[in-house]
Amino acid sequence: MILDIARLLLFPALMAFAAASDLFTMTISNRVSLALFGGFLGLAVLSGMGLQDILSHLGAGAAVLAVAFSCFAFGWIGGGDAKVAAGAALWFGFAHLLDYLVYASLFGGALTLLLLQFRQWPLPYALGGQTWLLKLHAKDSGIPYGIALAIGALVIYPETDWIKAVDLTRFAMQ
Repeated sequence: MILDIARLLLFPALMAFAAASDLFTMTISNRVSLALFGGFLGLAVLSGMGLQDILSHLGAGAAVLAVAFSCFAFGWIGGGDAKVAAGAALWFGFAHLLDYLVYASLFGGALTLLLLQFRQWPLPYALGGQTWLLKLHAKDSGIPYGIALAIGALVIYPETDWIKAVDLTRFAMQ
């Protein structure tokens, strides 16, 4: 039962926290990425995932980390975004990686277009005291891409073996 609750809540909670953090501070703490890594390893072992599958998931995470840090080096994305994308890839493995990257890219494009449009309008005076909103509205500010990464992850996560392994009938009986 505790393992099922962890499967249901841990990854979505960490991704939601990454999105909120990026929205309000334009940063994602390394602790989130470390929690994604540690949570994956812990749940993989407790769930009985085989060593070959664990290594495959680690490979997916490492591949995304390599590409994402190249994007970071060019200034296209933030370092926190690169690490969170790799952390999500770790959970998805190669089985769901392409779907995740497509969704994250589509949501990222939509988010970028929305923010660019939002930044063209004057910010209402009543909202002028919100520091995070002023930073988000600034034309020279980046895009909090962690939001798109999180939404893409939350769209894909229900399709994974992590959720399919949850015995929902146990929750209905309680």
